[in-house]
Amino acid sequence: MASPPTWPAAPTGLESMEGLALDTIIAKADTCHATALACASAHLRTAVAEDVIWRSFCSRDLGLDAPRDPTTARSPPSRSHNDVNVLQRSSVFASLVEGNNPSISVNINVSISVCLSPPSPVPPPPSPPPPTHRATLMASPPTGPAAPAGLESMEGLALDTIIAKAGARPAAALACASTHLRAAVAEDAVWRSFCSRDLGLDAPLDPEDRPLPSFKDAYKVWSESFGMYPLPLVKRVKLFWSSLKSWISENFPEALRTLSKGASEAQIRSAEDDLGFKLPMPTKLLYRFCNGQLPFSKNHFENIRMAPLGIIGGYVFYDHNVNVHLSSLEQMVEETKEFKFKLEDEGVPIGANLALVASSWYHPKTFLLNCSSGELYVGTANLSAGEMMPCVPKSLVKPTNSDMPQDGLLLWLEEHLRRLQNGMIKIRPLKTSRYICLYPEASPLCSSAVTNGVKVRASAVFAPEHPHGVGRVGIYLYSYSIRLSVPEACMLGGVYFSSCQLHSRHWIIRCGDRVVSDVHGEGVIGEYPLLLPGQDEFVYESCTPLNGSSGSVEGSFTFLPGRVTRPEGKPFNVTVAPFTLEVPDYIF
Repeated sequence: MASPPTWPAAPTGLESMEGLALDTIIAKADTCHATALACASAHLRTAVAEDVIWRSFCSRDLGLDAPRDPTTARSPPSRSHNDVNVLQRSSVFASLVEGNNPSISVNINVSISVCLSPPSPVPPPPSPPPPTHRATLMASPPTGPAAPAGLESMEGLALDTIIAKAGARPAAALACASTHLRAAVAEDAVWRSFCSRDLGLDAPLDPEDRPLPSFKDAYKVWSESFGMYPLPLVKRVKLFWSSLKSWISENFPEALRTLSKGASEAQIRSAEDDLGFKLPMPTKLLYRFCNGQLPFSKNHFENIRMAPLGIIGGYVFYDHNVNVHLSSLEQMVEETKEFKFKLEDEGVPIGANLALVASSWYHPKTFLLNCSSGELYVGTANLSAGEMMPCVPKSLVKPTNSDMPQDGLLLWLEEHLRRLQNGMIKIRPLKTSRYICLYPEASPLCSSAVTNGVKVRASAVFAPEHPHGVGRVGIYLYSYSIRLSVPEACMLGGVYFSSCQLHSRHWIIRCGDRVVSDVHGEGVIGEYPLLLPGQDEFVYESCTPLNGSSGSVEGSFTFLPGRVTRPEGKPFNVTVAPFTLEVPDYIF
């Protein structure tokens, strides 16, 4: 019933049915549909109120053979199966009033009452006068309906509003009730609302962005394609991929061509069969929308071109080059099997259902998803011995939550997208190419200071995969990036200089609050950068080991006005503001 129904041929639908035939159809539905039908008319409300219907729901959904309160083993004689079902499954009906609109209120106690108040008062019938316009759902038979035909008596905006607030599934059930409601539900404006709210669609498109005749057709196609997943999760994953592709298209278009079309359910099942375990639901949805990035090919020059185009990005310092690509299903299966074979060959026990979901095309860096717990890990320099570190906060992982499950891979990718969108990480040149650079570019992860017109920005990344890093007991390796520039002019004692040149450096490195290194030296990485006003930043990277998981770096550079070979004034120091070295909550 998630997709729009095929409208029945009978002129009045369920309104024309009675007795066993009607009871059977209601019982074959579910409590959500039964509730929606009860709104349609007095006839259907009376049928839904029958306790035999709720006996069936209680038996099928809850395994109850008697009307018991969930907080006690006893069966109060005054309660029916109707009451018990409401007490234990009230969350099912919250969708009927999604949005907390003032005109629709829900009171959950021993029964649920849904007030469906039209914008203007409707005169009550002459006799007996009801106290209020109220349709009582899933309770004992009502003492008297508020209106002779429930929703049947409503039209226009009031009816459209109630149907839109109810949701697509109850609307599909209401469409079976009568010709009048079927016509109201068939309005495309109703399905436009459902598509926007449930799927994030602002145009009638199918999952491959092909146009469809109507929003009703779009909802049906999406429901048929993704009906096995919770729609809120479908909307969330769809929004992630559309936002990421939009950012890539605008800022990194050369990487857009590396993204593959979404995988089918059959391809995902095949990958699961090859792996020998199931993938978490959020991960499957991620691959339904995009099957990762193109894998290695037999074309050596094409591989060289694609290597820096990983959508996760990386960093470069000395000869250590990392650039992480999101694996395709095929690559995931192949590399996971190779990884397990190597561990088994080394005699390392494998206790978890691990899948390799992302890896670097340069220096090895591997990300593994525990498909049982949903947690995401990054391999250290001792990955061959099975050593890994969590790279997503464990407290956020909810792989089994039925309403909005979220595993480590989805959380990791969403955080990466946020950093791209807010400018924390940016595109940088790399020889003849470009890449997503993971050195932070904004506060608080990037420090900044200006002295005498010289600006210094500094930030660091944690590199657990480096051979001098976590693989050595108690050693953590960080790479830092320094950016030097003169945005406007170099001024010293009120005098303007057309250039200045770095001569020496001074670093103070702390582990916790303890100074572990105090270094003086000439130049930086063997260079003496000459800075000119308005010129691009001079950028260099280096690294430092730390005997602990957190610390900081600060210091200064000594510059000479003019050039080192022809100084035009006295040397002056330029401050490097402190920047942190720490193992982050999210590791990329």
